[in-house]
Amino acid sequence: MTASPVIKAVTNFKQVSKTLEEFDVEEQPSSILEKRYPNIKVIQSGVKQLKSDEHKIFTEDGKEYVYEKLCLCAGAKPKLIFEGNPYVLGIRDTDSAQAFQKNLAQAERIVVVGNGGIALELVYEIQGCEVIWAIKDKAIGNTFFDAGAAEFLIPKLTAENRETPIECKRTKYTVEGSQEKERPTAASDKLGSALGPDWHEGLHLKGTKEFSHKVHIEILCEVKNIHLQQEFIQLQRTSLTFPKEEKNVEPDQVLWPVYVELTNGKIYGCDFIVSATGVVPNVKPFLDGNNFAVGEDGGLKVDEHMHTSVPDVYAAGDICTAAWEPSPVWHQMRLWTQARQMGWYAAKCMAADTLGESIEMDFSFELFAHVTKFFNYKVVVLGKYNAQGLGSEHELMLRCTKGQEYVKVVMQNGRMVGAVLIGETDLEETFENLILNQMDLSAYGEDLLNPDVDIEDYFD
Repeated sequence: MTASPVIKAVTNFKQVSKTLEEFDVEEQPSSILEKRYPNIKVIQSGVKQLKSDEHKIFTEDGKEYVYEKLCLCAGAKPKLIFEGNPYVLGIRDTDSAQAFQKNLAQAERIVVVGNGGIALELVYEIQGCEVIWAIKDKAIGNTFFDAGAAEFLIPKLTAENRETPIECKRTKYTVEGSQEKERPTAASDKLGSALGPDWHEGLHLKGTKEFSHKVHIEILCEVKNIHLQQEFIQLQRTSLTFPKEEKNVEPDQVLWPVYVELTNGKIYGCDFIVSATGVVPNVKPFLDGNNFAVGEDGGLKVDEHMHTSVPDVYAAGDICTAAWEPSPVWHQMRLWTQARQMGWYAAKCMAADTLGESIEMDFSFELFAHVTKFFNYKVVVLGKYNAQGLGSEHELMLRCTKGQEYVKVVMQNGRMVGAVLIGETDLEETFENLILNQMDLSAYGEDLLNPDVDIEDYFD
């Protein structure tokens, strides 16, 4: 059952190592799935209500369906900084990414709020438009990096000429005919399907100006208020021009459609604001009248067999909160890779339960592992890569070659518990093994990252 006319398919799947995987995400018409598997029927409709005590689902088109087992995979929706403001755009799915492209084509300056993966990619890809980037942390990319890695990436952000991105082999699908005729866009409360890892490919992210790249970062601040042009004029406050390095920031003479007031007291005018401040699990249609245990992050709690607290109802992906005792080097993060693993594992659990068989926890939950690309660098994060939850009981080792690679490992009691690899380091498999087998590495000391020591061969 899906609210959107397309389904997301995982293609070009590649197992990079034991726990690391790369794949592309394509949109395909749901008929493909039905053709390939005659036992699957796709119903295109949103869900209005779940009555778990009756084992029934009611859809928005007025129908009802009885289930034996149900898996909820309704994902998450963007946390918008201000709901219902026409100048605030969230980017979450294919529709919103296209709306963003359309608005950007007429824009001279935008404000981007947020510091996760989507904000990072966005700020890097936008050309011909001034970007004010407001982040609540001290350094960029806080979900994936520490300040050191951020420093390593910053020169790429300010470089005037971009290198050509590596050709993307992902095939793009849009809903049939959407290019020729305007398709009815989903209302903002309807959810499209989440973007794939390469969502900005094939989008033309260019504003009206001729320069390629202008980004100004405002750190340690959040949005305090958003004023429309009329309100702003009545306030009689001063807004700022785009900061240039050599001189002090000047008051802005231009009138902008909307103004953003930051908690650091600065006000900037812009054409629109992009809210890329993460997601909240999309649980709303299911909570009413059902007794779901809900996690602190708003997701449906699931046990080690992806079972919610409601009988015969499972959940997987962004909508759920892993409530089992996790492996010491795994944590939940709302990412494509985890959504795929959870969905796959939930299906196995449902089948095993139906047949009355027992099932082992899947190996992919042993180690947190994610591979992605930021600023045209390959980025691999493993285990507790930001020393999450380790307190002061850890030490870091670093190796950095400017413009080429950044390697950080997190050590605890002489054992490796996490790593960040930026660039073509070829260390991911070795480090993955060292984290999984918890070998005592204290004897190697700093040599662990010595470029002259061929560490992969050593631990092969």
